[in-house]
Amino acid sequence: MSISNPEFSSSSLLNPVEVSGPEGEHKKSLGVMMLAAIGVVFGDIGTSPLYALKECFDPHHGIAYSQEALFGVISMMIWALILVVTVKYVLFVMRADNKGEGGVLSLMALALRSFDSKSKGYFFFMIMGMLGACMLLGESVITPAISVLSAVEGIEIATPGLHKFIIPISLIILVALFLIQKYGTAAVGKLFGPITLAWFFTLAALGAWNIGDAPQIIAAINPMYAIDFVALHPTTAYIVMGAVVLVVTGVEALYLDMGHFGRSPVRYAWLIVVLPSLLINYLGQGALVLSNPEAITNPFYLMVPEWALWPVVGLATAATVIASQAVISGAYSLVSQAILLGFMPRMNILHTSDSEQGQIYIPIVNWALLFMVVVTIIEFRESVNLAAAYGISVTSTMLITTILLAVVMFREWKMNFFVVAFITASFFIVDFAFWSANLIKLKDGGWYPLALGLFCFTCLITWYRGRQILRKRAVEEGIKLGSFIESLLQHPPHRVEGTAVFLTAHVDYLPVSFLHNLKHNHVLHERVFFLKVSIWDVPYVNDSERLTLKDLGGNIFVVRAIYGFKETPDMGSIIHLIETHFDMKFDMMNTSFFLSRDTIVPSPIPGMALWRERLFCWMYQNAGRQSDFFKIPANRLVELGAKVEI
Repeated sequence: MSISNPEFSSSSLLNPVEVSGPEGEHKKSLGVMMLAAIGVVFGDIGTSPLYALKECFDPHHGIAYSQEALFGVISMMIWALILVVTVKYVLFVMRADNKGEGGVLSLMALALRSFDSKSKGYFFFMIMGMLGACMLLGESVITPAISVLSAVEGIEIATPGLHKFIIPISLIILVALFLIQKYGTAAVGKLFGPITLAWFFTLAALGAWNIGDAPQIIAAINPMYAIDFVALHPTTAYIVMGAVVLVVTGVEALYLDMGHFGRSPVRYAWLIVVLPSLLINYLGQGALVLSNPEAITNPFYLMVPEWALWPVVGLATAATVIASQAVISGAYSLVSQAILLGFMPRMNILHTSDSEQGQIYIPIVNWALLFMVVVTIIEFRESVNLAAAYGISVTSTMLITTILLAVVMFREWKMNFFVVAFITASFFIVDFAFWSANLIKLKDGGWYPLALGLFCFTCLITWYRGRQILRKRAVEEGIKLGSFIESLLQHPPHRVEGTAVFLTAHVDYLPVSFLHNLKHNHVLHERVFFLKVSIWDVPYVNDSERLTLKDLGGNIFVVRAIYGFKETPDMGSIIHLIETHFDMKFDMMNTSFFLSRDTIVPSPIPGMALWRERLFCWMYQNAGRQSDFFKIPANRLVELGAKVEI
């Protein structure tokens, strides 16, 4: 078999292959999948009632209370849920799936397919996708902090004297949550759905209970209240938009986690359970404040009957822990995709479930998130302070999603240009209004997610650019594989028994490890494989389509193994597939794996700014070992390296 369309990078977004979806598609009933989706997908957006309305009328970040403002704000909240979540994400964005998978990196991969890899458009939309991923990682820090803090703050409503314990209790809960990550969440995950479902039923029940005290609040469903409020008080409405957007925090989870549950369960769960519960609860909070304006200090907990306060605090805390867990797991998934797509250095990825491929644990990400979450809570101290920071990361990701979706609609779906322009303009106006309104809060904490995102983006773009430079140098200085092997076989060195597997970054060029082995040992193994692992812009590749092989003669072969960006390459499975598909037997005790492990040093050679070269060198030297990433047996490993200037 021949290898088609070889390219250098082991992590490329170019030239997608047509492959089928993941093996073992979900075959559970719609009801079961809806329950699971409620537990994982909607935890973040479902805990927004804890702080959203309170933030709108906060004396430091919000606007002054008035009955007119209340109706306008409640109407804006309702229509934010309808327009942003239901229309934009549920009806449009979730259609842009990449072989069933969603998320900003999947959307970026779809958008890039129609561009030449050397074009300015390709680079621009790749940057957009990377920025979106960085803002989502920023959300992964802020979401656990604000969610758990806002839930625990309920104890001061029940017992005001416990105020000083809010931060310690929040920290204990979050530290415990991060400490159990390495054990996996499969067992606990089975409880997520029922607990979160109980939470949404509680939201609806509390809302309905309070609407009875001021049923006139139902009129806020009329969008004219929002429109009139914006028209008559544009400055005030603009300020409060930065807080109204908090009702849609977590909306990206609908798209990101779509691959785990399927499009239909997520859509039905939203339309049947989540959206009605949220609408009723926000109307209930509005009714409470309408009848008792002083309740605006904490409308969620003040709408709870006194006898039910402690149970609701407990349920709210459980719901926020579940929301935090979903965000943490999402961060692992996002980082794993970024590694395989070539935007981050290799890291140690552990699988915490034998049956669920998506359940992973990345230790360095876990401890970095824990450190940043603890710093965030200590620095901001109250959920209202964090709410000012939260909106920037949420709205930035929403804006980027709109830009990438426009490309997919026009270039991939071949929709009419004017239709795409109208849809995109409608989404963009709403997103930009929310985003720009949050810029007002830069000095009040909005700088924080931007700083986190900028730091992540600097690391990602430096790693990507550094690898580009290394690839270019390797090609310029490399030796063609085919011609070298042809001449080598004419005057072969001494051949020793056994099999040698050389990992290579390019199927057309000799790996440095092969040249070093030949130079120092002057031998050639009885059987030689040059193995190239490629990552394509699809989430999964079936085993039947994973391998291609080319015979160079003399018992020397080039093998290419293709993986999706949601999979983890595994040397054991690659060897097994070679045995199965090509009838070649391997004796692992007589097989050696050769890797190149270079030392990268900064230099004045044109490439990047010196500080970026130093950052890249630091990231390269601290990246996870190739042998660990590909799960190569340590006792069969030979590493050969050289000093490389960048």
